[in-house]
Amino acid sequence: MKSQADAARADFLQRLTQERNLSPHTRLSYQRDLAALASWCDQQSLSEWTQLDHGHVRAFAARSHAGGLAPASVQRRLSAVRSFYQFLQREGLAAHNPAADVRAPKRPKRLPRTLDADQMARVLEAPAASAGQQDERLQIRDMAIMELLYSSGLRLAELVGLNLDALDLADRTVRVTGKGNKTRIVPVGKQAVTTLRRWIRDRAALAKPAETAVFVSQNGRRLGPRAIQLRLAAIAKTQGVPAKLHPHLFRHSFATHLLESSQDLRGVQELLGHADISTTQVYTHLDFQHLARIYDQAHPRARRNRR
Repeated sequence: MKSQADAARADFLQRLTQERNLSPHTRLSYQRDLAALASWCDQQSLSEWTQLDHGHVRAFAARSHAGGLAPASVQRRLSAVRSFYQFLQREGLAAHNPAADVRAPKRPKRLPRTLDADQMARVLEAPAASAGQQDERLQIRDMAIMELLYSSGLRLAELVGLNLDALDLADRTVRVTGKGNKTRIVPVGKQAVTTLRRWIRDRAALAKPAETAVFVSQNGRRLGPRAIQLRLAAIAKTQGVPAKLHPHLFRHSFATHLLESSQDLRGVQELLGHADISTTQVYTHLDFQHLARIYDQAHPRARRNRR
């Protein structure tokens, strides 16, 4: 593309710096993206920006991806094209924006690694003292954290925000407030209940009088997310776990093991609290008794020691 087309591109890049205060790095990325588009247009014998339509931009995005560009980079490239055509429209140099409805390829979902049921059992049954925790009460706390994460598939934020009044150990349930301030009731396995009872007894000697958190630190205050992450990392290091031990690993293992055993995707989605109506509304109509039955029949820690 030459002459007026090149001039329009140069003017747009100059405006980026003046009006939007973009960083030099972003401006350089936009410059490269538009240069790539111009080169592609030359290959297609398109000499003016007004000649591009929706199909052209889709083909350009597809060619970029096929050439090795990652989905995130294709998305940035399309963003540059959309912004450029918005500029052309404001300047009266284009009647439409051919990139308006073009989407980049979906990014591949990278699921976290999981531990199989036997590996998870070894993690949960190994002494917490092996991770360097000197205070026996804190050892029990760490074990209770891991048991509950795996037993009930909690998110880290849900675990951190858990208060004592949310636990019903007699009924073996926990009330969880998840994303979007949505509340759900989740079963708690027998092994987790046993460890939690031990921790609740020990917790009384550590927690500050007004502290309502289930899990507290040595100073008696609510345990923070970073502290939990560090404790799990320490446990993984000393126990030789073949994966980075982090809260979501327990949650993902919880879901994977239940799905392997029950094949009930809807029930597992409900237990995980995926309540976004745009993606999971089909899974929100199961009653709690049905979910509890799925849990008791399928979860490895719920089945343990059953007579």
